[in-house]
Amino acid sequence: MSAENDTRINEWFVPKFGPTRFRVFVGLLFLPYTGMCVSFAIIGSMLASEIAWDRVGAIALIYTLALGISAHVADSLGSKKTKPWGSYFTKVQLLTIMVATLTAAYAIGLYYIVLFVPLLAVIAVLEGFFLFMYNYEIWGGLFHNDFWFAVSWGTLPLLAGYIIQANSISVLAITVAGLTGLASYTEIRMSRPYKQLKKTNGNSARARRLENGLKAISFGTIMLALSMLAYRIIFS
Repeated sequence: MSAENDTRINEWFVPKFGPTRFRVFVGLLFLPYTGMCVSFAIIGSMLASEIAWDRVGAIALIYTLALGISAHVADSLGSKKTKPWGSYFTKVQLLTIMVATLTAAYAIGLYYIVLFVPLLAVIAVLEGFFLFMYNYEIWGGLFHNDFWFAVSWGTLPLLAGYIIQANSISVLAITVAGLTGLASYTEIRMSRPYKQLKKTNGNSARARRLENGLKAISFGTIMLALSMLAYRIIFS
């Protein structure tokens, strides 16, 4: 069996072109799922009555760096079993990427926390907690489950997007955060059996159905965020 068959390089979100290390790095970012997470933060911002557009860009960049890159690298580093992306990158390289992107994300967040939105500090602490607890399976993997994934990947980004605008919380934001948490829960519940089927090459018909579902939920979320963004730009 080739080294590639032991990794997730043949997943649908990994480009079929380019050198192997390029394909692995792009795959490691899980771009459609990162897009979901960033979209939740943008949707949260769009729920605010007044929008500071620099903060929309800031929260999108924060989640791209901290969860899109750093958390996914931490997952690759912290895997207790087979590494999802093999050994195409060394631990030092991955650790450097993780620390650099996480530092940049928190530097941006700290700027807004100190000057404008102190309530965002609560989300920053919680997301940092989950990043390490989930990916490194600390405390016996207590927080490494679908529920806490949904909270950290779906609920908190929505709240972060709203809080960075309003420095407060609302019933609307909490309600929508519940829905984005449910979307993330649905995604991870489909992703786990899909990953196993791809790994074993079993039940290809079911694998295709799950893949189509994953594409629908990720791209649907991204399109919703872009639509809300366009609406607020045009009518604000």
